[in-house]
Amino acid sequence: MSWLIVGTVPQESFPLVHGSVSLDGKYLRVEHQRVPVARGTPALIAAAVLAGSIFGDPTIEVLLAGDTGLGRGSDRIYRYFQDMDRFRYEGITFHYLQPDIDGHNRVWMALESDTKRPILVADAGFMYVAKMSGYAAQYDLFTPDAGELAFLADEKAPHPFYTRGFLLQTDAALPDLIEKAYRFHNAARHLLIKGKIDVVVAAGQIVTKIAEPCVPVLEPIGGTGDTVTGIATALLHAGMGMTSSCRMAAVTNRLMGKLASPDPASSICDLLKFLPQALAETLKNPTGPFHQDHEALEAASFTLPPLT
Repeated sequence: MSWLIVGTVPQESFPLVHGSVSLDGKYLRVEHQRVPVARGTPALIAAAVLAGSIFGDPTIEVLLAGDTGLGRGSDRIYRYFQDMDRFRYEGITFHYLQPDIDGHNRVWMALESDTKRPILVADAGFMYVAKMSGYAAQYDLFTPDAGELAFLADEKAPHPFYTRGFLLQTDAALPDLIEKAYRFHNAARHLLIKGKIDVVVAAGQIVTKIAEPCVPVLEPIGGTGDTVTGIATALLHAGMGMTSSCRMAAVTNRLMGKLASPDPASSICDLLKFLPQALAETLKNPTGPFHQDHEALEAASFTLPPLT
């Protein structure tokens, strides 16, 4: 089965496209369109394609439209999703879409009408609207950074712009923000919180933290948060369990940065060419120094296909 990635690209004239995606150097190819790989949804897709190539044919499809913040492309996606064939997808990763509650609810009603619901991952704008709509707890994975977690934790904020003073909290406040997000049913079943220390959460409980390799220079490089979600998508598509996918995606993303030896002027493409090597090294030692006892059965249940 295939996996679908849904999002927008920052070109207002870019048409709605739906189909298989491939990576051609610094460009994505879908239908007759080329999309430059930069931060945002294109970075997520490129990471998913590269990570998936470790397992052979990644069978990843995309649903994209151009949107520079006016919401027209997002609206086209919301409307198209209602009537498209969704049954061949084992999972869907939603990314940058204009937060539109009515649009989200049309998507959700379509998913609820399906006989089998796919694995649902949300990041960025779609994660915001999932929370705003009251359906966050129905998702399988959110991938926020600490600021986005603050929005999930704020039960009164109707939009990230109106998040209360949580944004200035330190990493020490994460457990409190996690508890609030779950108490008010504003979090998915699992969270991968991206930051100086990456944190994996299942059902409101912190199950593992990833602090190494530590590559501080990654912070100013746009797209490195998007690639984490892309790698996690590929691992879930390959059959790995949820918490192991999150943990290994975080480790791989960090190792990719270490192998690339970037500087603040580096682009996300400069890093992505090291992703297959980073993932292969992580998969060779799946428990690694980051292993947690509760993950033993989940990690052991994943059979690694022959590396290609």
